[in-house]
Amino acid sequence: MSSGKLITQREMARQNGIVQPLLTDLYQITMAYAYWKSGKVNDVAVFDLFFRTNPFQGEFTIFAGLEECLKFLENFHYSDSDIEYLKQTLPSDIEQEFFDYLKDLTCNDVKLSAIEEGSVVFPRVPLLRIEGPLIITQLLETTLLTLVNFASLMATNAARYRMVAGKNISLLEFGLRRAQGPDGGLSASKYSYIGGFDGTSNVLAGKMFNIPVKGTHAHSFVTSFSTLDDLQNVSVTHPETKAQCNLFQLSLDWRKKLSMIIGVSPEEASDGELAALISYAQAFPSGFLALVDTYDVKRSGLLNFCSVALALNDCGHRALGVRIDSGDLAYLSILARDTFRQVAESCQLPWFNDLTIVASNDINEETILSLHEQGHAIDCFGIGTHLVTCQRQPALGCVYKLVEINGQPRIKLSQDVAKVTIPGHKEAYRLFGADGHALVDLLQRSNERPPAVGRKVLCRHPFQEAKRAYVIPSKVEHLYKVYWSEGRICTAPKPLSEVRERVQASLRTLRQDIKRNLNPTPYKVAVSDDLYNFIHDLWLQNAPIGELS
Repeated sequence: MSSGKLITQREMARQNGIVQPLLTDLYQITMAYAYWKSGKVNDVAVFDLFFRTNPFQGEFTIFAGLEECLKFLENFHYSDSDIEYLKQTLPSDIEQEFFDYLKDLTCNDVKLSAIEEGSVVFPRVPLLRIEGPLIITQLLETTLLTLVNFASLMATNAARYRMVAGKNISLLEFGLRRAQGPDGGLSASKYSYIGGFDGTSNVLAGKMFNIPVKGTHAHSFVTSFSTLDDLQNVSVTHPETKAQCNLFQLSLDWRKKLSMIIGVSPEEASDGELAALISYAQAFPSGFLALVDTYDVKRSGLLNFCSVALALNDCGHRALGVRIDSGDLAYLSILARDTFRQVAESCQLPWFNDLTIVASNDINEETILSLHEQGHAIDCFGIGTHLVTCQRQPALGCVYKLVEINGQPRIKLSQDVAKVTIPGHKEAYRLFGADGHALVDLLQRSNERPPAVGRKVLCRHPFQEAKRAYVIPSKVEHLYKVYWSEGRICTAPKPLSEVRERVQASLRTLRQDIKRNLNPTPYKVAVSDDLYNFIHDLWLQNAPIGELS
């Protein structure tokens, strides 16, 4: 069954009430006060938000969460109660003027540039570039990270499921009950849809984000019926003739006939299960998709389902299919499809052969790959725990680093080269090869001339001198757009449906070997020759010189 409701753009734009300036780490506030005390109110900073490693042992990531970041900037304001709480929480010697400063603080002087939401992105390339007064840009750090980290991880996880499932299998997100709290569940529903899922069981997500809502029933519905005597009402209205059909008697009649066709004795099948399915079909005659593994799929579930489905057909309605939630999913799905074929041929009902088979039961990427290898007849996967909790990797690890202050570049050094930042105000470009696939993401200093189609560009590894190559791009894509400036959204975020389409379009620009599940080829991220030299000159300037004795 599914339902959907159109909602206005204004409703879609509502901000999650928990996202507010106090959704931050304490050290952001304490640093802000220290900056304020140091007279750095007018300092101007540039921060980059990026990640260092692709998740799930893959070689790509999907950027998501931009729309929520823009809502946060738009609504940024410390309320009176926020100020009172901070006064009680921070040390008592903090000056009152600082709280007055916070109360008037807005994001009007902040400029946010970003890669388009739904794009494929890679390590070290900033997803967001935040420019503006040092104190406010510092205060944004934790909240922007929490809005981007899980969103991008979740969208990436969903996109990987979509790739392993293939284009012709539906994917439904069933994870609300297993998610990390209500907000984790709501975010998971939103970003799994962006990543390529077709619907969710989460009703609130359907309302808020206009995502198709789908679901069937639980085993408890089946086990709540013990015998056929539990049925109180057995009639269904024919949609054309408006006549009342006795669904109970028709189901019993069909069960006797079908037992000969599919070779299962009615005595083995559960009468309580049959009563439950008749009751559910009566409630939803045009949306009958039933759980068939409560007792035994082969000896009870399929016989009872087919009996009720054929009775519904006599009453002018078509069933949708079955869900299998346990057992050998490959074997049981093939058994179900073979049963549907037998019924279709025997009863001369071709549509019966095409009934939907939904599989659930703790499914992950490896389960789907294994099912493909075994052979199965599943049309749709309902995926919960492994999807919404990102069990293979619970965090993306985005970081927020200062790269420029008052026009002066800043670099963070580390004995771990992977943690050395790429300094300065930068632009990012995606260079495409002759076959139309993306070849490399190139970071340049902002004052450099952009790369041009057909013109040779030297692309260098940021830290390994010998790794370099010339690229002659057939297409150049500038990755950044300004989304927030002068106190307003200046590039409107795309609707969820378009972000969802962007994910698939962006993935198609990558070669298959980069996207494959096992040992994917790393995608190259490079810097220009000018930026390479700039990084290493700055590195030498800031690295302390040791002394041997």
